[in-house]
Amino acid sequence: MRLYVTALNPTDSVTNGFLPAASALGCEVTLLTDQPERHTGVETIRTDVRDPRALIDTIARHHRPDAVFSNSDHIQPETALAAGYFGLPTKDWRACLTTKNKALMRQALAAAGVETVRSARIAPGEPVPADLPFPVVVKPREGVASEDVVLARDGAELEEIVAAVRSRRPGATLVAEEYLEGPLRTLETLGDGRTLHVVGGFRTTLGPLPYFVEERLDWDPVADEHVLRALSAIGVRFGACHTEYVVTERGPRIVEVNYRLIGDSCDFLTAELLGVPLFEWILRVHLGEPVPEPPAASGHGAAVSLVAERSGVIKRAPGDVAETADGVRLRHRPLRSVGEEVELTHTNRDYLGLLTAVGPDEAAVDRAVAAFRARSPWVVE
Repeated sequence: MRLYVTALNPTDSVTNGFLPAASALGCEVTLLTDQPERHTGVETIRTDVRDPRALIDTIARHHRPDAVFSNSDHIQPETALAAGYFGLPTKDWRACLTTKNKALMRQALAAAGVETVRSARIAPGEPVPADLPFPVVVKPREGVASEDVVLARDGAELEEIVAAVRSRRPGATLVAEEYLEGPLRTLETLGDGRTLHVVGGFRTTLGPLPYFVEERLDWDPVADEHVLRALSAIGVRFGACHTEYVVTERGPRIVEVNYRLIGDSCDFLTAELLGVPLFEWILRVHLGEPVPEPPAASGHGAAVSLVAERSGVIKRAPGDVAETADGVRLRHRPLRSVGEEVELTHTNRDYLGLLTAVGPDEAAVDRAVAAFRARSPWVVE
């Protein structure tokens, strides 16, 4: 079987998740990317992956595909169009485009009568809207990783934030939408075009406002019917999807839909908690197989992002750790190295390391996480 994977920069999910899963399934893998020099250990072809015509041309000149797949936020529509050209199982490219474009997502949910969240699209050069219900959240229309996502409490702050983001992202379209107050959760789903299965979910802890940096996710799956209706309205029925939503006083409201597998080590954590080859399951869907019924998880798991609290130079850092103590399996993966300079961005780019823990219950996981952080701190001076 020939599997084409489209990618931009290397990610842990692809390098250590999907590529080994493809090998386990007996697939011959070709990775299509605009950065082949950054990907090792796999056949690569330099391709303009943001152009579906280039993807189709590259594949047609190489080998007949059995699946074309991407886990990238940025190139889902292009990959779906390429897979569709060859008649392969794939996501609806329109759903891929709608989920990525936060303004289109809001329009689709409102048009379907699922929910209405007040939102304004701010194109380059357009004035800042004056009739928004403060506080509002400003974000890039196609943004990721909490980059340039900021809370504005009044019109003056909104003007200031928009000007600052435009200076960093000239030509980018922004959205400003009403602030959704309440617990933040995720829903993880996997569909085969016939059935959309709930795989799991997390309870999310954010850092202090006005920014929205995810600091911890605790396993806490809730098969929320409102979220499932929203996904159906958008057209999410196939493949892995990571949805973030807030439980407000008015009920659940969607924050964003990421039409790919959850990241930041939560993908590996989900597979471990369920005890299933999750990455293989996702690839099997793209090879035309149905999704098995996901089992219930045993125990508790948490993913903790170790976030820099100040700018400076990393003086001390824990290494790559995998250990089991008091019934808790703990793994730390460093993202930075001693001697690196850190400049705070108030985004997920401030992560120093990722810590995951799986144990019999939440209290045991909490103790293990606290003990690790006490004995193995990141020191930035």
